[in-house]
Amino acid sequence: MARNRSSSSSSSGKLRYCNPAYYLKRPKRLAMLLIVFVSVTLVVWDRQTLVREHEVELSKLNEEVTQLRNMLEEIKNNPANVIEKIDHIKQAKQPPGIKAFVEDPIDIQRKQKVKDAMIHAWSSYEKYAWGQDELQPQTKNGVNSFGGLGATLIDALDTLYIMGLDEQFQRAREWVASSLDFNKSYDASVFETTIRVVGGLLSAYDLSGDKVFLEKARDIADRLLPAWNTRTGIPYNVINLAHGNPHNPSWTGGESILADSGTEQLELIALSQRTGDPKYRQKAEKVIVELNKTFPADGLLPIYISPDRGTPSYSTITFGAMGDSFYEYLLKVWIQGNKTSAVKPYRDMWETSMKGLLSLVRRSTPSSFTYICEKNGDSLIDKMDELACFAPGMIALGSSGYGPGDSEKFLSLAEELAWTCYNFYQSTPTKLAGENYFFRDGQDMSVGTSWNILRPETVESLFYMWRLTGNKTYKEWGWNIFQAFEKNSRIESGYVGLKDVNTGDKDNMMQSFFLAETLKYLYLLFSPTTVISLDEWVFNTEAHPLKIVTQRDGEISGRSDGQHRPNIRLRGRKGGRFIDDIRIH
Repeated sequence: MARNRSSSSSSSGKLRYCNPAYYLKRPKRLAMLLIVFVSVTLVVWDRQTLVREHEVELSKLNEEVTQLRNMLEEIKNNPANVIEKIDHIKQAKQPPGIKAFVEDPIDIQRKQKVKDAMIHAWSSYEKYAWGQDELQPQTKNGVNSFGGLGATLIDALDTLYIMGLDEQFQRAREWVASSLDFNKSYDASVFETTIRVVGGLLSAYDLSGDKVFLEKARDIADRLLPAWNTRTGIPYNVINLAHGNPHNPSWTGGESILADSGTEQLELIALSQRTGDPKYRQKAEKVIVELNKTFPADGLLPIYISPDRGTPSYSTITFGAMGDSFYEYLLKVWIQGNKTSAVKPYRDMWETSMKGLLSLVRRSTPSSFTYICEKNGDSLIDKMDELACFAPGMIALGSSGYGPGDSEKFLSLAEELAWTCYNFYQSTPTKLAGENYFFRDGQDMSVGTSWNILRPETVESLFYMWRLTGNKTYKEWGWNIFQAFEKNSRIESGYVGLKDVNTGDKDNMMQSFFLAETLKYLYLLFSPTTVISLDEWVFNTEAHPLKIVTQRDGEISGRSDGQHRPNIRLRGRKGGRFIDDIRIH
């Protein structure tokens, strides 16, 4: 009986919690009940909302999956239509006022063709000439044109990286780390070794961040540095990599070559910036200081300079062979330093030289092709090297630094010169340019030296003209030149030059700059402008992109001791007081 009473009492005690009167007499418990009720309601409502949102997202994803499946079915029959649909989808997802960027399908196809050409050239080099300087495709063997420094391999590092050829890049990187040895008793060209090897290694370092490239760049630069130990600081152009002993070639009469002496500034300044060691920059900038002491009013220097006196010798003035890149680097050091007051003197010297260039400009008859003469003494020579076809790109690149009137004038000149250089190609049966051209009254242009060794200068300028004007015509010209290379220079074991652009007879050399420059510029011509942006990178004369690093007075990689700024003063003028690339696979 007691057990029964207890059970009954317990049941009635539990039921009281269901009686509203119980809570009315106990307001604290009523409040607690309300809080619990509201909390449970919110949790349930939130979960239901999440479920509904999840169902909506699933529905959208299912729709997109269905669209993608349909596109995959269509892509074989009409790829261009698929691109348009993708563009429409991307545009729909962009915030108002923002336009999605989608590559032109023609550019995508052409870029892939250039990439395929690079794969063919590189694979042939790997197969027949691995670790040697250059490939001889017809005989399928390597040759050490530069002392056995792996010139093609180093020249191609950044091209491989930019094109997203990761496996090839890694194999090349392993060779650099384990097999690249500069301790060779070889008389190396200071100029060629700097622009190809130092420049190629620094570019690979800037792109990849791998310090093995920086260490190797420093090693070879240290071996080159004694070449600058002259009375004036103007370097000798040849040095033995193992023993030093710098000297000049016998055929120059003991003189130094203008381009060979004034085309190391980008690389050595960059090396000082990356290592924090000012000695490289100091050597390079002393050359410009010395040349500026006797810098002529028209800014045009002959191709031979005395390393003892620092003065020019009586010789040809040209924007072609042995003169060209001196003028290029005056502009590009200014760009490399982010156009600050510390590097303004370089820009001032370049502008002086551009006034001189204008005095060399002539137009042919009857077609009015604009060209740059050479000069010997007071006489003009109506001859222009294909090498001088870097000039349209250089002029366009520098035009933005002028005021509105001069900027338009120089950009127009660049456009005219680019047309002439393109016609160097179009005027031959093979549609490939000869080494140089002569201009005669009433006859326009004619080929002089008729070989073609896969040079890059014209496509380099087309790249700049496209980037700086947005005119798609330059892409079409570049594509036509690429097709001519494919038709005339591609063989089963690589690419070769032509002994004669009129007959199409082939030579037996795949120049390293074909991989470093020609194919890189063609690839970038069909790539988005954000790939190696000209706002963030500057190309050396071998097309190796180097990161722009702001240069201020007396600074080396953030260190300042007040003595590193070149003391360059222009006569009659006041002394002058630039990261991410998109890899397209």
